[in-house]
Amino acid sequence: MGLNKKIEYFLQKTFTPDARIDDRMLGKDLTFITNENGEPVTLFIGTRREDGAISGERYVRKIVRKPGSQQIQKSHWDLKGKVVKA
Repeated sequence: MGLNKKIEYFLQKTFTPDARIDDRMLGKDLTFITNENGEPVTLFIGTRREDGAISGERYVRKIVRKPGSQQIQKSHWDLKGKVVKA
């Protein structure tokens, strides 16, 4: 299952570098981790538990940059599997 287009569009923005950001969108809880450039690279989406962790799905972003530049040429999100309460 791919990401919702609205969530994907939201995650194209740049955020605080090397941060964990918790949010809520389209009735789902989101937690994402940004890289040194402030680009979201790991996403957890689902339902937030009492301890703050997410039960749901984990996605990882693959970023391809233009040669000799920090500008993104293309990127996509890969579903890496379910995250469930242990």
